Amino acid sequence: TINDAHAIGTATVEQIIQKSSNVGTAKIALMLDREYHWNFLRSAGFGEPPRTGFPGEVGGRLRAWKNWVPVDQATISYGHGISVSLMQMARSYQMFATDGEMRPVTFTRLVAPLPGKKVISTETARAVRKMLEMVTQPGGTATKAQVVGYRVAGKTGTATKLENGVYVKKYVASFAGFAPVSDPRLIVAVMVDEPSGTYYGGQVAAPVFSNVIAGSLRMLGVPPDAPVGNAIGPGQDAQEVKEET
Repeated sequence: TINDAHAIGTATVEQIIQKSSNVGTAKIALMLDREYHWNFLRSAGFGEPPRTGFPGEVGGRLRAWKNWVPVDQATISYGHGISVSLMQMARSYQMFATDGEMRPVTFTRLVAPLPGKKVISTETARAVRKMLEMVTQPGGTATKAQVVGYRVAGKTGTATKLENGVYVKKYVASFAGFAPVSDPRLIVAVMVDEPSGTYYGGQVAAPVFSNVIAGSLRMLGVPPDAPVGNAIGPGQDAQEVKEET
């Protein structure tokens, strides 16, 4: 049985992403052709090494679409039945931070970006970018990812770990996103392995993202793109900001 952590009820596609609905995501996935779904995941860089040149990198786990049954397709849509590295996850966010393009990644400084490949339309990339920004705003699962003065976007992840072929009560909390939304400069992905106590990505990984990207944007001299009064700082919630302002 596929459940949500909190009852959501009827929701738009934007709300499904904003509130991290497994049920909504599964329903969308089951509308897709299996082969189309698999090909899109491959185009996002999953199931093959990212080829950064770093020793020991792996391609993760993405089984052939011909072996998928409906429950596989449903659970893969929200992160079960598939495994990816943090680098793969960060790289995949390029398509939303750009206007639908995926580029090679490297640990070596480049004079100019390497040529990319268009994997989704500009219209789709911008629509999802809006949804990912909603995730960090009041009503979303990652308000603690916000940065004072900047618009940020991203997605929480809370994955159950697999041991000896069985899912166990151990978790990986994650948050991946980018900023500033108006003209993305940085993608940051955070993973916390087996956090103690709270294990949701929005509570554990999002504040780390906020601190890292805030310092990085300021170090690079990236101009703010959000009014300070409307932003939520690390560890704050919307009510605290309202009271302070």
